[in-house]
Amino acid sequence: MDRRDFLKVGALSLGVSLAGSVASAKNVRLSFEDMKKEAKVNVIYHADFPQEKRFKTMLRNITNHLSVYDFDPFKIKIVVVSHGAGAKFLLKDLKGTKWAKEPIDQKALRIKMEELLQYGVDFYVCGITVKRAKLAGKLYDFVKIVPSGVGTVAHLQTLGYAYIKVQ
Repeated sequence: MDRRDFLKVGALSLGVSLAGSVASAKNVRLSFEDMKKEAKVNVIYHADFPQEKRFKTMLRNITNHLSVYDFDPFKIKIVVVSHGAGAKFLLKDLKGTKWAKEPIDQKALRIKMEELLQYGVDFYVCGITVKRAKLAGKLYDFVKIVPSGVGTVAHLQTLGYAYIKVQ
């Protein structure tokens, strides 16, 4: 194992440790000042759409995107910013929400998102959506609440994050 491989293994194991600690925390609230450019390449994936198939495609695209950078969180930082209908994919339980009757495979989505956490992917949800849709306490613990979904997209772009929205 050369030095680069050693660093990758160390980074991945650190990512697993950090993902575990983030997953055990209650939803962290971020301000715009907390958001930084973290790697050479920084990317926003914007999720405000209601289609589960489209969200799954986005998660697959993120995996493919990470693979080009050897899954190295020092080379690429990806954040998913969800708001509106896109917030439903970040919920532990749809009961009591306007999406309660939708047949979403939450378990499969959670497993894939937890896999992506290991590579430094962050999942942000709009604080306005959380408040208006009464989603507090329903989010996966690893989801971070931001002041505004669209505000966060714009703010991260001013920091140099590239913007991607899966169609």
